[in-house]
Amino acid sequence: MAKAIMIQGTGSNVGKSVLVAGLARAALRRGLSVAPFKPQNMSNNAAVTCDGGEIGRAQALQARAAGREPVVDMNPVLLKPESGRRAQIIVQGQRHGTLHARDYGQQKARLLPKVMESFRRLAETADLIIVEGAGSPAETNLRHGDIANMGFAEAAGVPVVLVGDIDRGGVIAQIVGTHAVLAPDDRARIRAFVVNKFRGDPQLFADGMQDIVRHTNWAGLGSLPWFEDAWRLPAEDVMDIASRRGGSFKIVVPRLRRIANFDDLDPLASEPGVDVELVDPGRALPGNADLVLIPGSKSTISDLADFRANGWDIDLRAHVRRGGHVLGICGGYQMLGQTIADPDGIEGPPTTVEGLGILRVSTTMSPQKRLAVTRAMDLQSREPVTGYEIHLGDTTGPDCTETWLSVDGRPHGATSPDGRVLGCYLHGLFSADGFRHAFLGRLGAQDLGNRYDDGVEAALDDLARHLETHLDIEALLRLAAPV
Repeated sequence: MAKAIMIQGTGSNVGKSVLVAGLARAALRRGLSVAPFKPQNMSNNAAVTCDGGEIGRAQALQARAAGREPVVDMNPVLLKPESGRRAQIIVQGQRHGTLHARDYGQQKARLLPKVMESFRRLAETADLIIVEGAGSPAETNLRHGDIANMGFAEAAGVPVVLVGDIDRGGVIAQIVGTHAVLAPDDRARIRAFVVNKFRGDPQLFADGMQDIVRHTNWAGLGSLPWFEDAWRLPAEDVMDIASRRGGSFKIVVPRLRRIANFDDLDPLASEPGVDVELVDPGRALPGNADLVLIPGSKSTISDLADFRANGWDIDLRAHVRRGGHVLGICGGYQMLGQTIADPDGIEGPPTTVEGLGILRVSTTMSPQKRLAVTRAMDLQSREPVTGYEIHLGDTTGPDCTETWLSVDGRPHGATSPDGRVLGCYLHGLFSADGFRHAFLGRLGAQDLGNRYDDGVEAALDDLARHLETHLDIEALLRLAAPV
């Protein structure tokens, strides 16, 4: 019979996702069959699963840490924000519709049977399920109908370990305050706590740990120092991606407001000869860029309007005139074309807008989302590429005929006549070492040779050892309950 333990946090971004990945790898190293599970996630950084759906990118990384392929049951409800008040709802990997925040709050309890169905199915495949909460259980205004934190823990009978973030300050108040506001039944579900992201000697916080124990009567499993190599792991949250200073080859990335599937940047940033700079709104695109990479977007038309409002369209044309290179991926590819048509009003009112006009292609949005794991070939280097497609819309035009990628012998993406502007729908293509080195090398980059996937695996092993050194892993595993 499978056992389960749930990791909840005192707030968002306290390190739950990375902690679950490390625990999954540590459990795997102990010979356990382990699977990650997150009832409800909110992220525009999604992964395509082997069973043809999409889940949060963090759960895909956790699955990798657990030594198994990601499946939709690992994240049965995924919310993909489209605006400040509206999100696309993905249920068991498939698009379920779009709802305003207030409407979702009223309907989320109806999704609990689907969440439990996925959880039970996953439990049949593993010895241990490590569950990740979302946000904080201390948001008691969201407790009614909750499926992300205590609502799920109650329904599934799963004990909870609470994680606080000392780097933010006030970690005693975070944890003790959570204890104070929870209802007695929910408070009793928390069996232990972890203090995360400590900088310096954890022994300096020994008295603080005892204060938390005294106020809560929860067991302290340890004070976890900051994991310095977390940057080597794919980021889930857009707030976690940052510029990476490297060599002389400069890649500039405009930080779109609704940036999506930005894991394309991680392999590039891992190369010692490459400098990746993210440009925030309000700043000009640097004039010394070798490559401008326009990433994916959850709302292409809206982000295109923001692109122009920032003056980035003018900067991009100047970059092209100087002989610079441009790559658009997914939504970024659509922006580079001549027009984007949304006749069904998928992103808002039905409309057709002018694109940046740098590629001779046009895009028409369609309700049917394409989800696929795709194998391709770089036509110049003949290097294989494996990536994933996750998009709405079809793109056609003259620049699609002479292109740079081939999928099953058919052209994929688009290339400008001078070969300096490229577009494609394939996310994750830079994870392929041979292709990445060839692509960057022909653009002039030097000091290449990093093996990206090997680096991620090494980082997961290092993370597991980090947890084993500073946390009482065995005590945590003993807290897991049969489900």
